[in-house]
Amino acid sequence: MRHNKAVNHLGRKSGHRKAMLANMASSLILKKRITTTEAKAKALKPYVEPLITKSKEDTTHSRRVVFSYLKDKEATAELFRTIAPKVADRPGGYLRILHTGFRSGDAAEMVLVEFVDFNEAALASTKKEAKKTTRRSRAKKAEAAPAEEAAPAAEAPAAE
Repeated sequence: MRHNKAVNHLGRKSGHRKAMLANMASSLILKKRITTTEAKAKALKPYVEPLITKSKEDTTHSRRVVFSYLKDKEATAELFRTIAPKVADRPGGYLRILHTGFRSGDAAEMVLVEFVDFNEAALASTKKEAKKTTRRSRAKKAEAAPAEEAAPAAEAPAAE
């Protein structure tokens, strides 16, 4: 029976589980979106969201608390520098979990975990920029060609 069991152990001992969540949280903060299994994503969300809330207040104490969870200087700096100002007005719900299908090896449910406010940046970086093409009609070319021929002819007699 599952009476009052709040933590999904993910089939790991506590040290391995904490290290895995810290690594996943650092990767998510640095890359803004990661692909993982649904169970790991559901365990990651309550791990990361309090850290983001803590990062809204940029004090030495909050930096040390966040660093004790993440154990990564670059991820901590990125969280306080880039992510915290962007989510400052959001009262919670910083992450989005999107289902992407099943993994071919073991049919595990795969999901995409991303920051809600960084979605447009991630989509812009993955989308290739299309070349802008201009449309020119033949009618304008036909009008421009006689005008160009008439202009040099008009200039030639004036030069003599």
